[in-house]
Amino acid sequence: MPTTINPKLVSWASDIEPDTIRQAEKTARLPIVEGHVALMPDAHVGIGATVGSVIPTKGAVIPSAVGVDIGCGMIAAELAVTEDQLPDNLEPLLGRIERAVPAGVGKGHDKAGNAAGRWLSNHRPATSLSAAQADKAAKQFGTLGSGNHFFELCVDERGRVWVVLHSGSRGIGNQLAQMHIAKARRLAKQADLALEDPDLAWFVQGTPEFEAYVTDMLWAQDYAKANRNSMMDRALAEVLRYIGTGKESRRINCHHNFTQPEVHQGRELWVTRKGAIRADVGDLGVIPGSMGTRSYIVAGKGNEASWTSCSHGAGRRHSRTRARKLFTSADLATAMAGKVWLSDRAGALLDEIPAAYKDIDQVMADQADLVTVLHTLHQVLNYKGT
Repeated sequence: MPTTINPKLVSWASDIEPDTIRQAEKTARLPIVEGHVALMPDAHVGIGATVGSVIPTKGAVIPSAVGVDIGCGMIAAELAVTEDQLPDNLEPLLGRIERAVPAGVGKGHDKAGNAAGRWLSNHRPATSLSAAQADKAAKQFGTLGSGNHFFELCVDERGRVWVVLHSGSRGIGNQLAQMHIAKARRLAKQADLALEDPDLAWFVQGTPEFEAYVTDMLWAQDYAKANRNSMMDRALAEVLRYIGTGKESRRINCHHNFTQPEVHQGRELWVTRKGAIRADVGDLGVIPGSMGTRSYIVAGKGNEASWTSCSHGAGRRHSRTRARKLFTSADLATAMAGKVWLSDRAGALLDEIPAAYKDIDQVMADQADLVTVLHTLHQVLNYKGT
C-alpha cells in the first residue's frame, strides 16, 4: 500500500533511501507536474529523474525522465514445453545463445541483417540519422547490450518453460536521447528557469523542439520493441532446436522507459514511466528480479493512484562501483549455484550480483495493490553481455 510523503509525492517502496526521496521531490516540485509523482517499490536514484518513478506532466515532456535507453523493456515467451522435457545438460545451449544474440558494450553484428534493413527502411525518424548512425543502428539491431540486459531460460510454478529477455534501443536510442537532453538544458538556461537539477529541463508541447523529440522518442521505442522481438525470434529458434520439441504459445513485450499521452480522471496528461511499466486493467507485464532470483509475469490492476503503473524490476541497492567493492566473484558463484551461466566471466559480471539489488519478493509484496501475479519464474540459464 502507498505512503503519502507529501501531497506531490506518493511511494509504494518499503525499502527506499533518503537520497531517492530527495531526488523525487525535485521532480515533484516542477511546475509542469500535474498531480503527484508516484514512486514504485524498486525506486532508486537515477540521472535527473528517479528510476522507478511515474511522472504525470501537463503540456510538456522531460527527456531525461524518459532516460537515455529509450524504450528499454522486457519480453517473455511462454513455451509449450515442460521442465522434464529440458535436456539434462544446458551448457551447450549457452554458447548457441551467445552466437545467436550478440551482447556486450557497444557490440553489434559484423554486418546488418535483412531484418534490420527492412525495419529501418520502414521507420525513418524525423531527425535524419547520419550515415554513421544509420549504420550503427542497423548493426546493433538484434543485439542485447550489456549491464543489466540479459537472456534467461526459466521455469514457472507449473513446470512450464519460458524465455525472458531484457534490452532497449541500444546506441542509437542513447545518442538521440543525449542530443535532446542537451537541447532541453540549453533552452532552460536561455529561459533562466533556475531548475533544481538541469537534467529536469523539459520541452513544451506545440514547439518544434517538443515535436522533434517525441518523433525521435517514438521511433526509438519502436526500435527497442522490434529489437526485442528480433532477438526473441532467433533465441527461440536455438532453444527449440536444442530441446528438440515444443513451440511458442504466447509472447509479452513491454516498455519500462517511455512516455505517452493518457487520460486520467478526465485530464489529458503525458505519463512518463522511468523504470516502470504500465499496469492498467488488461495489461500484462514482465517484472524481473536479479541474477539468481525470481521473475514475475503479472496482470495490471489499473490503480489510478500509481497512474496505472508498477515496478520494472528489483531496483539497485548498491551502485556498480559499490557492488564491486562489497562482493567477490566467489560470492557471485555462490548466488548462481545450480544455474547455467557465464561462470568463467564472473569478474566482469560482479556488479550484477543479486545482493546489489533489492529483494524482489519484497518489491512484489509492496505492489500487491498494483498487479496480480500470474506466474513466478526461476532461472535455469542466464546469459548477460560483458
